[in-house]
Amino acid sequence: MTNFRIGLVVNPLAGLGGSVALKGSDGAETAALAQQLGAEAKAPQRAAQALKEFVDTPHSWALLTGAGALGADSCALAGCDCQVVYSGAEPSTAADSKALTEALLKAGVDLLLFVGGDGTARDIYAVVPEEQPVLGIPAGVKIHSGVYAVSPRAAGKVVRQMLEGALTTVTHADVMDIDEAAFRQGTVRAKRYGEMLVPAELRYIQAVKMGGKESDEMVLADIAADVVEQMDDDVLYIMGSGSTVAAVMEELGLANTLLGVDVVKNGALVASDVTAQQLEKMVIDAQQEARLIVTVIGGQGHIFGRGNQQLSARLIAHLLQQSGKEALQVVATKTKLQQLQGKPLLVDTGDPEVDDQLCGLIRVTTGYHDEVFVQVDAP
Repeated sequence: MTNFRIGLVVNPLAGLGGSVALKGSDGAETAALAQQLGAEAKAPQRAAQALKEFVDTPHSWALLTGAGALGADSCALAGCDCQVVYSGAEPSTAADSKALTEALLKAGVDLLLFVGGDGTARDIYAVVPEEQPVLGIPAGVKIHSGVYAVSPRAAGKVVRQMLEGALTTVTHADVMDIDEAAFRQGTVRAKRYGEMLVPAELRYIQAVKMGGKESDEMVLADIAADVVEQMDDDVLYIMGSGSTVAAVMEELGLANTLLGVDVVKNGALVASDVTAQQLEKMVIDAQQEARLIVTVIGGQGHIFGRGNQQLSARLIAHLLQQSGKEALQVVATKTKLQQLQGKPLLVDTGDPEVDDQLCGLIRVTTGYHDEVFVQVDAP
């Protein structure tokens, strides 16, 4: 007898816009444009990463999902048997995510797993009853909602704990989303849509992203002065998104893409709002020495995998091989780090091997000639 029934919904278009600097993938037109620009679907692989964490558990369970890219493809990648309860159109739409969810609910699943970003969370929220346990596997560009695990592997570990009976508590978490059109213009407008019920394993479930710009301008100016002082000639500096990195660009007197990635060399702006493919050509193909400057997402602690998918796992792996962790400079105010309440910084590059290389202690620049050591984890 099967004791635990798991439903799986994959939004195969989730995250397509991230690597090509479109700041999201909501809508068929945006997804089509992302594919024209060379973006590749990552959601099926990220779903498979989660499934692999519990596929070998001996406990009795069954997985129900949709045909093809809606879930069955991910099960095949993970070597996981599944029962198909819905077949949708190609390419899939939000309507398919909702229809598959309704089919899974009708079949009676104990836990609903879904793969995507904030738009997908909203689609799921629109059809699930209030007391249906769910868990998001992150694959989107925008992940402000608290219903997602911090990484695909973390989601899989939560499921494994549930199957083993070690995790029984659930809690309500916020479903959040932002206006993508405003986001592309550099404005974050987050809105709370409601709550869904998720497993209460705080180590593995991300916090709701804290919005707003750092208010302590003096601290940001000190951080910026320190970073600029350390910049070497003829090195390509890849400037990640966020207000702390924006302060460094301001110190350099350069235009900045607040929610994108820019490239600087010898004090000059080389490229603005670049894509993952462009960065790989500039660094890997050109064999150019480069360094990454990134900040921490307030409240969540991510330094990779949230809003900066332009920084691909391939690029990060190349830089680590080139210069080790010295190729990475993390900048953040102590206030932002204190908001994490002792939790580690998180990485979710999409490649577990790269994530593991980034784990351990890392130096974070918190002021002028002021650094702290912080643990990095990939749960």
